[in-house]
Amino acid sequence: MKLYLIRHGQCESNVIGRFNYVNEDINEVGIKQAEDLREKIKDIDYDIIISSPLLRALHTAEIINVNNKEIITDDRLQERKHGSLEGVSCSLVDRDEQWNYYSEKRFGTAEMTKELCDRVKEFLDELKEKNYKSVLIVAHSGVSKAFYVYFNGVPEDGKLLNLGLKNTEVKEYDL
Repeated sequence: MKLYLIRHGQCESNVIGRFNYVNEDINEVGIKQAEDLREKIKDIDYDIIISSPLLRALHTAEIINVNNKEIITDDRLQERKHGSLEGVSCSLVDRDEQWNYYSEKRFGTAEMTKELCDRVKEFLDELKEKNYKSVLIVAHSGVSKAFYVYFNGVPEDGKLLNLGLKNTEVKEYDL
């Protein structure tokens, strides 16, 4: 099965660098990014789109759905749950440590990196049982880091911070 993992279009939290889990929509730049992406992927013959239920991902999925296929949501594709970090500037947190798979340090009530990777693994293991040939998956930077771990393993140093997708970037995987 071919998977095309896509990160949602830009939202304001991306621009100002704050932790965001809430249901924030994409901004005008994000809409344009999604429209441009729709043109780039128009020849992909996908069976379905599976999206995070968060508005910025779902809106991106709707824009890029050039073939008008079914869009379903899966909660396991939601962004990392930031808990008490919600709305906090990313610059106030040691993000290398926060995105270290092996770190035992808790950042407030935020979901641990390993917990995020575990829920994405559960999603992908379940997806293997489906009979799709090609799937577009629209999600978040944190989810793209978990995909990296699933398909490539954990880097030796455990650092995942710089392994996420940029807005509307596409990464192809074989499941």
